[in-house]
Amino acid sequence: MIKRYLAEMIGTFVLVFGGCGAAVLAGSKIGFAGIALAFGFSLLAMVYAIGSISGCHVNPAVTVGLLLTGKFEAKNVPGYIMAQVIGAIIAASVLFVVARGTASGYDPAVAGFAANGYGAHSPGGYDLTAAFVTEVVLTAFLVFTVLGSTDIQAPVGFAGIPIGIVLTLIHLVGIPVTNTSVNPARSIGPALFVGGWAIRQLWLFIVAPLLGAGVAAALYGSIRVSESLIPARTAESALASERLERAR
Repeated sequence: MIKRYLAEMIGTFVLVFGGCGAAVLAGSKIGFAGIALAFGFSLLAMVYAIGSISGCHVNPAVTVGLLLTGKFEAKNVPGYIMAQVIGAIIAASVLFVVARGTASGYDPAVAGFAANGYGAHSPGGYDLTAAFVTEVVLTAFLVFTVLGSTDIQAPVGFAGIPIGIVLTLIHLVGIPVTNTSVNPARSIGPALFVGGWAIRQLWLFIVAPLLGAGVAAALYGSIRVSESLIPARTAESALASERLERAR
């Protein structure tokens, strides 16, 4: 299990450093679309890098969604979530070191540090209600896609493609509203460095994604045809024929 926890920590590090790093270091040049692609590509890469080890949840909401549908063991949930949060915090720490390396320095509390927020701290000035609904719905998009693409009837080994694409879509919609969380770990990392308002608003980016995961699990459970289950890390592994080819 230690290797699976370590994989989750590394995967979450890559997601947060890649996505938030694009926003903090290059956001003014690549815009919302570039940031959305950075998050999507980061997750896509990690699905294939660590999917066969841990299932590449890299998100407490995904872990909860898989738990609620019987695709993940309850005993491993605390370890996974802890690893994800630690990975996000380490990523934010490294990003902070890089961001403050310019002659003018960098103040997360002033610049925002890609933290999630609503009201005055929403990129588009969206209020609490809009932010909450957006986070619930977009997290449901993500978790629903994970559940479907890792179903026993889905092609094994191809889950990373739809998951990476849907995360890109989610960010294209959500960045103007909240800077897009859909991932409590991703929100916790930057918020710890921003402090103040980011900590006070952090509750929304923990509660709403977890609620969204529950909505996705309920919806998927209502339409799932087969009762047979396959663990996410099995669905995200290479096909047996591909593993044999690599062993030659």
